[in-house]
This record gives sequence, structure tokens and C-alpha cells, in this order.
Amino acid sequence: MDEFGIVILAAGQGTRLKLPVPKPLAPIAGRTLIDFSIKAGLQFLKDTSRKGKISLVLGHQKELLIDHVSKYWKSSEIETAVQVEQKGTADALRAYFNDNNHAKNRAYTIVLCADTPLITASEIKSLVSILESEKLDAVAATFIENQPRGYGRIERGSTGFRIVEEKDATEVQKKISEVNSGLYILRTDFVMKYLFDLKSNNNSKEFYLTDLFQMDRKVKAITFENKDSFVGVNTIEQLQYVNQELRNKIVRKAIQKGVYILAPEQTWIDDTVELEQGVKIYPGCILEGNTKVESGTVLEAGVVLKNTQIAKNSKILAYSYLESAVIGEEASVGPFARLREGSVIGRGSKIGNFVETKKVNLGEEVKVSHLSYVGDAEIGDRTNIGCGFITCNYDGASKHITKIGSDSFIGSDSQMIAPISIGNNCYVASGSTINQDLEDGDFAIARGKQVTKKGMAKRFIKSKK
Repeated sequence: MDEFGIVILAAGQGTRLKLPVPKPLAPIAGRTLIDFSIKAGLQFLKDTSRKGKISLVLGHQKELLIDHVSKYWKSSEIETAVQVEQKGTADALRAYFNDNNHAKNRAYTIVLCADTPLITASEIKSLVSILESEKLDAVAATFIENQPRGYGRIERGSTGFRIVEEKDATEVQKKISEVNSGLYILRTDFVMKYLFDLKSNNNSKEFYLTDLFQMDRKVKAITFENKDSFVGVNTIEQLQYVNQELRNKIVRKAIQKGVYILAPEQTWIDDTVELEQGVKIYPGCILEGNTKVESGTVLEAGVVLKNTQIAKNSKILAYSYLESAVIGEEASVGPFARLREGSVIGRGSKIGNFVETKKVNLGEEVKVSHLSYVGDAEIGDRTNIGCGFITCNYDGASKHITKIGSDSFIGSDSQMIAPISIGNNCYVASGSTINQDLEDGDFAIARGKQVTKKGMAKRFIKSKK
């Protein structure tokens, strides 16, 4: 049986964010708010080798959340419950137990909010340790806030404590600077004893989970010095703040791992990105999505990588934009190159300045060095593509494939009218438009014949006045 039920409260709408999605799906550091709560819960279970299950309490636009979770998390790790009406945090926990009856048999219930993405497994472990070592029924994480507006206040007694929500607080209670974080660890038998008897006798007419904490019970408020871990997101400004905090943590973690980041404050790395030791990153780089960069690779200034895999010892030169591309070992891309979806660049190949690729498979040591477009193409090992080359892959209705074999030479300013196949060891003269297949070893030239008229230039050159 699972030992922990980790409940993430995610039923809110988040109207103050003014986003087209429910608050738990607000985008942040390459993920969404709710992803970081799920991640913290799963990391806690992994770090402590404890058994447990993540449970999401959903409400507003629940279908969007279910769809998101099914795409990015294993179904075996996540279960859901539905809070039909948002009538408070205690009502949300009731929905969790009602929809997941087996959860009543779990030893502990951890409650997280979907809008506190800076909470990590570390804070959860600290609370669980205190709960178990002191044989308490419940603990709540708190912190000191000099401007506590919007938070529930912690009113301590000689033994326990209670949480007073701001709407119900007196003027004296509102001056209390110790506030509630919304992170709780509770013994499940303790929860079941009181949860379904809680009343909504308060100014919000809601069922407060905080009412579980009373002076005469075995509960404890644990104050954390670093309040930043518990920042909640209710506005765009708060979303921007925690987004930057997460980005800073991601960059610091990469540096500690051995990634050389020349200007950390000018580097943007998603939480989903994987960087190996020995990567060097110049200022202004943006790394997003499922991107992986292996050791020895250099990313020069202004490089943008989205869902891109880069093998060892490659160079991505300044201001290149790569999306859904795969780069082999010791390859070179850029500067000012654009690699679009489906670009696979082989070991030791070179994509030069102002080159664009899309759905291409380049073999090893291929050179496409200057001012070219290569789309829907396969190019074999060691083939050289000259300046100004174009694969004419689109006929206005459909895309067609260009195939060029190994060890061929394609001269500058040449075009391939797809579908077309060029063999191995072929030579295409500069300035050619090729619309017929070439077999291995063929030479092709397709130009208009040059005509020279002696002395006629003066008819076309206008004199300067």
C-alpha cells in the first residue's frame, strides 16, 4: 500500500493572471506551474525511497489539465479527483478522499498547491522528518513576511497554533508577520477524524483546511528562513518573478555540473533542457524544450535551440536558430543558420552562414557552406554543396525529395528540381538547373549559351551626369 498521498490542489481558475488557460497551466521555465509541484512530490518519493501517489484535485477546465498530465507524466504516477464547486481547501481534500477511497488507508497526506513552483523535495523532507520524529499529527510550513497582506496568519499558543485567514483576522492578528505557506504534512487518520466535520462559519463561507490546526492538537508550525521557496503565483508579476527565480536556479545547477556559462544573467535555459559537463555557452543563448547538448560543444552568442539534440564537440556559431534538429559529433552550424524541423546533420558536417534546412538527412562530412536552402533532401557522405544552392522541393501543391549521393560536387548557384536523384561521385557545374537524374559518376551542365556582342555595353550603361 502507498505510504504517502501527495495531494496537489489545482482546481482554481486564476482570473488575476488573465491567461487563456487555468492557473495550474500557466507557462513557466519550459513547463507549467503544476509540473513543478508534481516534480517536487515525485522527487521526494525518489529521494526517500518511500511509496506514494500524486493526486490532483481538479475543477476549472479540468479537461485541459487531464490532457496536459497525460502527455507529460506517466499515468501510473498520477491520479485525479474533481472538486465540483470551489468551496474551499477542505472541500478540495474531501473531493480527494471521496474520489480515491483507497487514499484513506495511506499513512500520510501531503498537501501542496499548484501555484507554488519553488517548493522542492527538500522542504517536504524537512517537514516529514519533524512530523515523524516528534510524533505529531500535522505540520505546516510557515515563513516571516513583513508585508503579510493576502496570507493566513500564524497565531501561536503555549502548545499548538492555529491559522487565521486574512478575511477573518482582527486588526491585531493582521499585524502578525508569520504566515501560512499552504504546504502541510498530515497523518491521514488525523485528517479523517476531523475533515468531514469542518464548518464554513467564516467570512468567505468556505471550508478551510487550515481549521485542522488548533491549539489543543498535536500540530506544529515550522518556520523556514528562505521565504522565496513558498512564493505563490496569483498575478503576472508574481509569475514573472518565480519564472526568473527558476531560471536562475537552472543556470546555477548547470554551472555546478561543469557547464561554462559566460554570462549567466543573459542565458535562458528551460527546466527540460539537459546539458553535459564541458559545454560552453556564450551570452544571449536560449535553450528550450527537450534539448540536449553533449560535452565539448560550444554555443556562440545568440544561439536559439528548441527541442534539439547536439552531439559531442560540435560548434553552433553565433545567431543560429535550430528547432527539432539533430546534430552529429564535431559538426559545425552557422553563423546565422536556420535548421528547421527534421534536420539531421551527420558527424563532421558543416552548415554555413545563411543556410536554411528542413527535413534533410545529411551524411558525414557534408559541406553546405553558404547562402543555400536544402529542404526535403538526402545528401550522402563528403558531398560538397556550393554557394547559392536550392532544392526546388515544392511544386505549388506537394513537396518532393532530392537525393544526392556521396562524394559528389554541386557547383554554386545550382538548383535541383525535385523529385530528382543524383548518384555518387557526380559533378554538377555551377549555374546549372538540374531536372533529370544523374547516375554514378555523371557530369551535368545546364546553362544558357553565352552570347557576347563586341562594344554593345555602351547601349546599356547610363552615363552619370
